Amino acid sequence: MSRPTVRVIGGPTAVLDYAGARFVLDPTFDEPGTYQNGPVTTTKLTGPSARPEDLGPVDAVLVSHEHHSDNLDRSGREYARAALRVLTTAAGAPNLGPHAIGLRPFERAEVGDVHVTAVPALHGTPEIGVVNGPVIGFVLEADGWPTIYVSGDNASIDVVAVIAERFPATEIAILNLGAAWIEARGEGFLTLTAQLAARAAALLGVCAVVPVHQDGWGHYTENADDVARAFADAGLTDVLVDLRPGESAIL
Repeated sequence: MSRPTVRVIGGPTAVLDYAGARFVLDPTFDEPGTYQNGPVTTTKLTGPSARPEDLGPVDAVLVSHEHHSDNLDRSGREYARAALRVLTTAAGAPNLGPHAIGLRPFERAEVGDVHVTAVPALHGTPEIGVVNGPVIGFVLEADGWPTIYVSGDNASIDVVAVIAERFPATEIAILNLGAAWIEARGEGFLTLTAQLAARAAALLGVCAVVPVHQDGWGHYTENADDVARAFADAGLTDVLVDLRPGESAIL
């Protein structure tokens, strides 16, 4: 079986080479700064490890949701709008230009030889998720390649259970972590905690987990070291692909 390559850029952003296609996940390329979205203020602490022009030709950009700056900042939005193809939520697609395709959970699109299926995500507790708006994850499948789950900003282990049941052959998970927390949104975390990520890995039965969305923003309350400890405590160190911004790995 052929193996994909992933390169972590910083924040939620990664580059995935899979089945002859290159995907960019949740592009964020701004330098540090502050963003205001209604009552919510977020702060970007570090810039990306690569610029858009460093990434080469890209076949599709996967945007879990376009209405939060830590998943699509200003320059990331410009990058997405200029892309050949963008896959995102049905609600967000009209905001990302004529090449954006909106997908509802379990709708599918084709990118070359890759089947991309949108899957559910819950951006916080059920109550917070309603306020936070629609988010999706993605499952990538191709003949002769491992199935990959890209979580998007999902905080629910119950949602992960749905993915595990629907896609039992999943071998690799790219998980948005960081235990994101914003006071204006209440007490619940907006993304998976490190401990929940380890539970998700076991539930999915994957052989590799790549954490993203755990560095570079002030509202992420856990980092890569917290994730490494949680996976060690769960006896899953061999599953964790512990990449820091700028690093890459063959999965």
